[in-house]
Amino acid sequence: MPDPTYRIAVLASGRGSNLQALLDAIARGALAAKIVGVFSDKADAVALRRARHAGVHAEAIEPRAFPNRLVFDEAFFARVDAARPDLIVCAGYMRLISEAAVDAHRGRLVNIHPSLLPAFKGLRTHAQALAAGTAEHGASVHFVTPDLDGGPVIAQARVPVLPGDDAEALARRVLAREHPLLVATVALLARGRAHLAGDTVMFDGLPLAAPLQLGANQAFA
Repeated sequence: MPDPTYRIAVLASGRGSNLQALLDAIARGALAAKIVGVFSDKADAVALRRARHAGVHAEAIEPRAFPNRLVFDEAFFARVDAARPDLIVCAGYMRLISEAAVDAHRGRLVNIHPSLLPAFKGLRTHAQALAAGTAEHGASVHFVTPDLDGGPVIAQARVPVLPGDDAEALARRVLAREHPLLVATVALLARGRAHLAGDTVMFDGLPLAAPLQLGANQAFA
């Protein structure tokens, strides 16, 4: 009999704190889904240990065994696809994904990025925000497209930039909001309330005019 559970694969390169947030939400019944595999480009990624501790399939496929990014992505996503995910979540996956792989998974591939997109794409987002003198920072969950950090944004969470903040302090505050943001967004996707139609995020059957603001009114320490 087919498994009716919403199936999630997670891609991660590092410590996997957003993965852990998903695992915890599933364990407490806040997210009706199953993580069917965690995949990494780094054999020593802590995310793989978190997955194995939770009894989730985990494997690393390292790029150095392949001649180029396209060939690596073909092998990598073949392993991801073997898990039959309904959704693939990039949660701290630090490799650029080839256009071919992105196009093959369009609408099923999302990423969490530590900025209020379209501001501060790429790396060192917290330092970028501080250098720009912005009063507000945060995180975004977006559908992945070939445009780096440029895909349609589903939802965001905002944090204030406080006097005396450095990049580390701001990163900690953003990370605390990333976890519930990712869980809430994945829950909307799992329930079919949000999906991608062309280049437009649909929410409850209507085009989303602006990213959902999840947890925007929460007080921050």
